[in-house]
Amino acid sequence: MDLFVLPFQHPIEFWLSVAMAGVIVGIAFVAAKSPERRGIRWVRSITSPNAKVLFAVLFIVWAVFFGTLLQIVPHTGANSPYGGIALIALFTGFFISMGLIWSVVGE
Repeated sequence: MDLFVLPFQHPIEFWLSVAMAGVIVGIAFVAAKSPERRGIRWVRSITSPNAKVLFAVLFIVWAVFFGTLLQIVPHTGANSPYGGIALIALFTGFFISMGLIWSVVGE
């Protein structure tokens, strides 16, 4: 029953989540259409032979940024943002590292 009254109790959160779901569906729709057209410029830029330089620079910027940020943020207490920032760093670092490995090994 709580699910049916959710748009009335929390309208901003509800419609924000509906909009985010729509964005995800839109991204999936664009990805499904992608084989029908030629390569886009930003795709060609990250798949070129120079992509390893781009991903290496991204990796260094990521390491310096999150290394500095995680030293500044307080580490104690249950309401510390340290864990959330570390989780974001983990996910972004994984994708940047996989891009770096893919661009170096893919040649």
